[in-house]
Amino acid sequence: MSDSDGGTGPLLLGVRHHGPGSARAVRAALEAAGPRTVLIEGPPEADVLIALAADEDMRPPVALLAHVVDEPGRSAFWPLAEFSPEWVAIRWALDHGVPARFIDLPATHTLAWGREEGEEQKQEASEKREQQGEGESGGLPSEPAEAVRIDPLAVLAETAGYDDAERWWEDVIEHRGASDGDAFAPFEVLGEAMGALREAFGSGGHERDLVREAYMRLQVRAAQREFGDDVAVVCGAWHVPALRQRTTVAADRALLKGLPKAKADMTWVPWTHRRLSRMSGYGAGIDSPGWYGHLFGAADRPIERWMTKVARLLRDEDRPVSSAHVIEAVRLADTLAAMRGRPLPGLTETTDAVRAVMCEGSDVPLSLVHDRLVVGDVLGEVPAAAPAVPLQRDLDRLQRRLRLKPEAQERELELDLRKENDAGRSRLLHRLRLLGIEWGEPATSRGSTGTFRETWRLRWEPELAVRVAEAGVWGTTVLAAATAKAETDAVGARSLADVTGLAERCLLAELPDALPVVMRILADRAALDADVGHLAQALPALVRSLRYGDVRGTGTEALAEVAAGLAERVFVGLPPACAALDADAAEEMRGHVDAVHGAVGLLGEGEGEGEGQGEDSASRGGIRGRWHGVLRTLSGRDTVPGVVRGRAVRLLLDDGALGQEEAARLMGLVLSPGTEPADAAAWIEGFVGGGSGGGMLLVHDERLLGLVDAWLTGVPGDAFTDVLPLLRRTFSAYEPGVRRTLGELVRRGPGTRGGATATATASGIPGFAPDLDAARADAVLPVLRLLLGLDETEDADGPGDSRTNDSRTNDSRANDSSTNDNGADDNDLVGVGR
Repeated sequence: MSDSDGGTGPLLLGVRHHGPGSARAVRAALEAAGPRTVLIEGPPEADVLIALAADEDMRPPVALLAHVVDEPGRSAFWPLAEFSPEWVAIRWALDHGVPARFIDLPATHTLAWGREEGEEQKQEASEKREQQGEGESGGLPSEPAEAVRIDPLAVLAETAGYDDAERWWEDVIEHRGASDGDAFAPFEVLGEAMGALREAFGSGGHERDLVREAYMRLQVRAAQREFGDDVAVVCGAWHVPALRQRTTVAADRALLKGLPKAKADMTWVPWTHRRLSRMSGYGAGIDSPGWYGHLFGAADRPIERWMTKVARLLRDEDRPVSSAHVIEAVRLADTLAAMRGRPLPGLTETTDAVRAVMCEGSDVPLSLVHDRLVVGDVLGEVPAAAPAVPLQRDLDRLQRRLRLKPEAQERELELDLRKENDAGRSRLLHRLRLLGIEWGEPATSRGSTGTFRETWRLRWEPELAVRVAEAGVWGTTVLAAATAKAETDAVGARSLADVTGLAERCLLAELPDALPVVMRILADRAALDADVGHLAQALPALVRSLRYGDVRGTGTEALAEVAAGLAERVFVGLPPACAALDADAAEEMRGHVDAVHGAVGLLGEGEGEGEGQGEDSASRGGIRGRWHGVLRTLSGRDTVPGVVRGRAVRLLLDDGALGQEEAARLMGLVLSPGTEPADAAAWIEGFVGGGSGGGMLLVHDERLLGLVDAWLTGVPGDAFTDVLPLLRRTFSAYEPGVRRTLGELVRRGPGTRGGATATATASGIPGFAPDLDAARADAVLPVLRLLLGLDETEDADGPGDSRTNDSRTNDSRANDSSTNDNGADDNDLVGVGR
């Protein structure tokens, strides 16, 4: 076999990584040459993995993953797509029974070298920051700052008169005809071009290239000793001149002397087209992997087939695209290519044609085409026989059992925790989040808000394979690893809120062995922490966790004891902690009060339901009453900021612990002329602000609205400017309909509804009668019966006394209520019927 310069030696096939044109050329050259062995740029540790490329379950894009055994986070990827020349070479060798080997610098040196360089760079950067008075920052550059990498394709494109390297590559390589029949011609031309570039620019800017090329030359010599000159080498075109270079074995070995080492493991992992569009392990990210995959896979008429794909995608998105659009888009792409002097339309021409013909000049649908087709969401697959850490094996088993397949495209997953399989999926996703494997992210459900429903956004990224390897240090199964990680996190938690949040996550992930450890640490931290703010932050997560017992079947007795003790400490410490606060601290404390109020509402749900409810119910029976006492204390202390006092009054009013008359009296005292306008405005913000339905309260209680209106019109001009921003923030949070109704009431004059009903009715503005209108209320009942499906009884018995029918309706409602207790989605609707 002869090399491209006419002499004997290995066949050097210089390629562009992830280039479909190079891939086709490599396949043609290997068919023509028929070498006895194929050498490929890549880590030699992966030689034992090459055979897996022929497995029927192996579907590119995939990547070789190498990681340090003792430090899994230090890793490197070598991605391969179906249109990568290296992948084509591997498959050709396997199909023809020819040995294939990787000849690049071993990963054991690459990973160790990167670690030493990273530490040196970090130390130099730290010293430089200290000299400049800057602080620490994370992140390690992949190469020294002084290393200057040239882009050989960009240089060649500029030399040929192109301002875009991608366009030059498409014209010269991707659209190259094969009429000359010479399978080796493109490699000879690229080799000569790279030789000229290396003469002009040297090795490219990084000394590691010289070491890598020395190692590759040694591997080529070893293959020649075994197979003679029938050796084909597939590598980056930049390295071809270096592999032709006549050097001695001693000189090459001298370059490799003293290289650092690190114990490394290697395997195949799935990859995605989206990740190929970023800088990869080859340092050769591509902008359009979907387009390249199409060019490689389209046997003929690639532009027509591409336009058909685009039309199908746009039709699926309800865009009116017909066959005529496809024909016109192809014609326009051909015309643009001719006008621009290109042999065939490239991605630029097809994109311009799609924008003009199918997208009507809009970039919005065009961005969808770029995301789904030009880049794409293809996720590769790796066979089960590929090496993996035990944790990865367990994760694969759980994914198959739960029918939860990793996908590259983001999707929403709705879970009903009452179903066994959905509950298992929830446990898995929560355990993975504890391990730092962010496959799923919790989302707000668009349906029910009950605790038996969860919504997740799932998206599998290739880097998660590294996260799984890193998490392998915690255990060999997902359950064991999550338990060990939770126990360690509990010991190292910085705040009480972190521990309570961890306890909640342990319940969500169902980690019964970790929960006692977390609870013990939680009890110790709670006993020592005297900061009311910390306690108030910790209580909500702790109380929320109590709700999971019924749905998930986990024990929450220990949590209930700690939560009750924590609540009592908050009750005692909150009033003094609210004294003498500035504006920012007062706003933060109002948030704590709201959070504690919600937690107390959940903690005291079982109180007042009758005797004989058990010791737990008795111990918590008065917690809501004690909390109301704390709120009364807050509402009556002048040293407490107005925003907190107003919030306390509002919470008491909502709970029915404070009458309307008393609330109006307290508001009247605060809005009296003796109170500073800023403090009064803060009180109003606490009372009706915060998105807690304060606007509807003012709509339905015109006495309160009249007090606010009278106070606002009496604020002095110099003080009005100071309170206006706070008031605007308060009232701008209301719904537009609420603001409109409030404006109508103020225009009419609040506080006069009793004598102005007729006037209001005549003017078209709805008024409020002093008493309930029974006739108007009864008019709604037939519609409610129809909505609730309660008309059957009346139809069967015929019309009768209204009170009898109402009684039957109430009985039916009661039956519906008892029936719907098992389905929380219907409880709210039944409540409306009542």
